[in-house]
Order: sequence, then C-alpha cells, then structure tokens
Amino acid sequence: MREAEMFTGHQESIRRGLVTALVLVGLALLLSVPAAVHGKDKKFKKEAVPEKPHFLDVLDYSKIVWPNPPAITRVKYLNYFSGEKFRADQPKEKKKGRWMDRLAGVAVGETSKAEKPRFQLIMPYGMGVDSKNRLYIADRKVSAVFIVDTETWKFELIKNGVSARFGMITGLTLDDSDRLFVADSVARRVLVFAPDHKLEGTISDGMADPGGMAIDNENRFLYVADAELDQVLVYDADPPYKLLRKIGTTGKAHTLTDPGNFGKPTNVAVDQDGNLFVSDTFNNRVQIFDADGKFIRTFGKAGDGPGYFARPKGIAIDGDGHVWVADGVQDRVQVFTQEGQLLLWMGGHGLLPGQFNTLAGLAIDKNNRVFTSEQYPGRVQMFRYFTDDEARAEKSRRDAEQEKKAAARAGGKPAQADKSSEAKAQP
Repeated sequence: MREAEMFTGHQESIRRGLVTALVLVGLALLLSVPAAVHGKDKKFKKEAVPEKPHFLDVLDYSKIVWPNPPAITRVKYLNYFSGEKFRADQPKEKKKGRWMDRLAGVAVGETSKAEKPRFQLIMPYGMGVDSKNRLYIADRKVSAVFIVDTETWKFELIKNGVSARFGMITGLTLDDSDRLFVADSVARRVLVFAPDHKLEGTISDGMADPGGMAIDNENRFLYVADAELDQVLVYDADPPYKLLRKIGTTGKAHTLTDPGNFGKPTNVAVDQDGNLFVSDTFNNRVQIFDADGKFIRTFGKAGDGPGYFARPKGIAIDGDGHVWVADGVQDRVQVFTQEGQLLLWMGGHGLLPGQFNTLAGLAIDKNNRVFTSEQYPGRVQMFRYFTDDEARAEKSRRDAEQEKKAAARAGGKPAQADKSSEAKAQP
C-alpha cells in the first residue's frame, strides 16, 4: 500500500510537472506570436510597392501642340513661370508637420521659411520682352516688375519703394532701345525707366486709369488704354512725352458702342504697319485704327463659342500680322486674321498646360514666343508660334514624303533611281 501510495505520489508529482511544463510552453508560445507577427509587418513594409509618379510628372510636354495632330503644328507649349508647382489635382489636405517644424513655429503644411521663395508671382498682368530676350512681368499684387531670364530662370526685380513708388501696376511695354514704360492705375501715371532700370521720367497728363500699353517704334508713339476715360491716349514716346491726341469719347459711362468709341478699353497692340488694335472690353470686340488715329474696322461680338468674346483683354500681333486676343471670362486665346476670321483657338478653364484661370495679359516677342498671364493663380505660360513660312515648309516636306511613298507603292523607287543616275553621271 505504501509502495502503491508512493507510486501514486510519484505519478502525481510527474503529472504536476507535466502541467507546469505545458503552462510554460504555452506562455512561451503566446509571447512569441506577437513578435513573429510584428516581424512580418516589418518585412511587409519593406516590400511595399513604391508610389507611382503623378502623370503630370511624366507627361511629355513637347507633345502639347495646337491644332491636334496630324494637322500641322502652329502653337507649341514650352513652359511656365510661377512661384509654385501646379497640378490639376492638387491635394486639398495639408500634410502633417514634423515635430521639429511645429516646435520651430512653422504652421502645419507650410513650407519652411528657408525653403520658401522670398518673392513670387501672385497677380501678373502686363508683359514685354527686351532685346536680350528677358521677360518683364508687371505684378499687381507684389507691386514689382519681375525681370526673368527665360533660359536660366534667374530673375531680378524693380521693387516698390526701392526703384520707384508703385500703387497698382498693370500694363508695361518696352521700346526698341529697352526703355521700359510701366502703367500705375492707382497713381494715375506711367513711369519710364532707362535701360539700366533707373527711373528717368513720369507721364500723367490726361490720365485717369492707365492700363495696357504699346509702342509704335517707327512713328515713336506711346499708346495707353484708359478704361475709366473710355479712351486711348497717344503720347510722344520720347521726352518730354507730350500728349498728342485722344481716340474715343469720354464721359459716357462706358455706354458708347458706335465704331471709333469704346467701353472700357483695356489693352492695345501695334502691327508692323503702325496700325493700332484695341481690346474694346465691354463691347466685346476689337477695333483697328491707322497711325493717324483714323478708324479702319472692327470685328467680334459677344458670345461663348469660338470666334466670340466675353471680355477680351490682352492683345498682340504676331510676325505674320495675325491678331491674338486673350479672353478673360472664357479663359481662351483666339487667333484671327486682321479682317476677323478665326484661325485658331486654345485654352479653357483649368491648371493644365494650355488651360487658363482668369486670363489677362498677352505678349509675343520677335522670336515668336507667346506669353500669357493669369491672375488666379499667378502664372505666366510660354508657347512657341510657328509662322506661315514654317507651316508652308512643313507642308512641302510632308507632300514630298507622300509623293515618295506613292511612287514606291507604284513599283518605282525614285530615291534609289536618282542615286543610280547620279552615279552614272559622275566621271
């Protein structure tokens, strides 16, 4: 019995030992499971698929042309100038700031002060290009003229309070000696800067709200569109900048619609023959005058389709004499013959290349570059215009290529035959 009890006690001891061992093994497994799962998570994160680049970051911008292929390209997108990078689907939510940024007092989602540019385009309007191909941009909000090297992207400023006193600058233009004219609609004057950007003169005689301007380098006329007066003022483009004449009737509260009068004219341009083109903004038309101020013709009327206007503003003439007009409501650039026939249009509301938001200014330089300015957000886009001669050359090239292919399909190989003939003709 005692032996049996002893055997039983030994068995009980073994059983208790087994139970204790099982409990310990269970605890060990329980503790080991989270570590294994955690390890798998780390491995999974390491193997995560990298984020795909945004399509705008991989888009081939050299393919953005007007009209659409296979038509011969007449306008090509080149680039844009702005203080920020644009994407059509810019995220609305702000990124969570780093704890170091929050500690340093930088607002959540805000660029650190060290990375933020000190000056940037906010509300660009008038533009011009000097003999060194530098782009001048009048910014109404910054109250400064940006001077941009379009090749190196370096820029300098003609600053308010440093180079001159600005109220609200709108239009600008340059003559063929790089003398700069800047219209200030609040101060009711035009400031004149020498080629070294030093202020050398002021024009204010007869002005109320100077805006868009243009220079006739041949006749030495400075044209100033004055929206408040409903007139275009004509000055001598050289000192003492005498007021020569006024085009249009003032004092009718922008109600006149007969040819030769205006309803808030905002911008002007001059062609190679010295003819004046005026964006008659409230009347939704373009009016044309000769160098003596005599009315020639008008074209355009209100509407929302291609060929119509809904507040024409910026206006420019290319080297072939075509009339380019920026529509501030339709956010559209349209190209016309001087008789008003629509040739091309581009744009629409948006942030993508070739789209616009509150389109305002328009300029074309001697290298056939086209510049457009937008107000919200501040952006200047740059395009390349292909001239009539370039378009004809491209058409001739395509026609020759088609003839060559047609001859090859017909059985002959003119290119090889020509080479054979040339070889036989050689001594």
